[in-house]
Amino acid sequence: MNLKDEYNKQFVTNLAQNIAVNDNKFDSTSFVNHIINKNWGRKELKERIRFITETLNSFLNYSYPQQIEILSKVVTNYKGLQGILFPDFVQVYGLDDYNTSIKALELFTQHSTAEFAIRPFIEKYPTQTMEQMLKWSKHTSEHLRRLASEGTRPKLPWASPLKEFVKNPKPCLPILENLKNDESLYVRKSVANHLNDISKNQPDLVLSICNKWYGNSTNTNWIVKHALRTLLKKGNKNALAIFGLDNAKLLEINRLKLSNKEVKIGGFIFFEFDLINQSNKERAVRLEYKIDYVKANGTTSGKVFQLSEFSLKAQQSKSFKRKQWFKQLSTRVHYPGIHKITLIINGDAKESVNLKLV
Repeated sequence: MNLKDEYNKQFVTNLAQNIAVNDNKFDSTSFVNHIINKNWGRKELKERIRFITETLNSFLNYSYPQQIEILSKVVTNYKGLQGILFPDFVQVYGLDDYNTSIKALELFTQHSTAEFAIRPFIEKYPTQTMEQMLKWSKHTSEHLRRLASEGTRPKLPWASPLKEFVKNPKPCLPILENLKNDESLYVRKSVANHLNDISKNQPDLVLSICNKWYGNSTNTNWIVKHALRTLLKKGNKNALAIFGLDNAKLLEINRLKLSNKEVKIGGFIFFEFDLINQSNKERAVRLEYKIDYVKANGTTSGKVFQLSEFSLKAQQSKSFKRKQWFKQLSTRVHYPGIHKITLIINGDAKESVNLKLV
């Protein structure tokens, strides 16, 4: 089932019935018929949510605080993706009523997430909203603690960037400090993603934070590892050094070979090799490979894939065999030409091999 199908006729009918219980003037039949029209099937997820939001506003013919009062009684019936409708209503119609909206988002996010809806309030009321986010970072509800981090992410997926935080993320740092050892994985994932966002524009700032956090606890160690994933994939030596993975000397590749040197688009190949620790001490190893994919214009674009992280004893070797598909994907279209596979150890490119995609 497509995500957009969470918002179907059954959902709209159920929503209408639940609102009618709390508003005896609500015209359930007309509400459903207005939404489920000939254009409904062509609307994507965000379009469906926004269309229901706009229709709710026209059918709930009350002041904004009264509308929120009704929706607050209904929201308990909706979780997860279906619950995003309620913060969306606040985002569209509540920007001029800060106090009512913040109280509503505090409730609504505990049933779904207000990470998108909070962002216009950060932009319009930056000081006030960031003070509230800092308070939420200490809330007993993990949903509100997560909102404090997720809602302030500089580059939240599916949302417009918070340009001020892209340039200067420091207002967010006290929130992340409060959450760095959070007991909830749901919250810690958000903190890691937030730091990863910052690392794309302010890598030195994130490296400084991660150096301070790493080694404090298993929770902070987990956050640091996931926060640095972009820098690690780029082979950033300072990021690798935090985990003792910045030295690739005397770690060598031997017998790199392909099962075939030519493969059809849609097919696959195997590549295999040995990794040898030629030094006289046990070594920490981060093993990756990069594929330089041919683009439509004939140039190439590289993508790094992680193979493994492990320790290798002195003078020992380890063998690897990897299957690599070249299926057409919505996220990657393949084109014929010479592709290169490069093995990377602790951020250093070691050995390469070419293959022809036809």
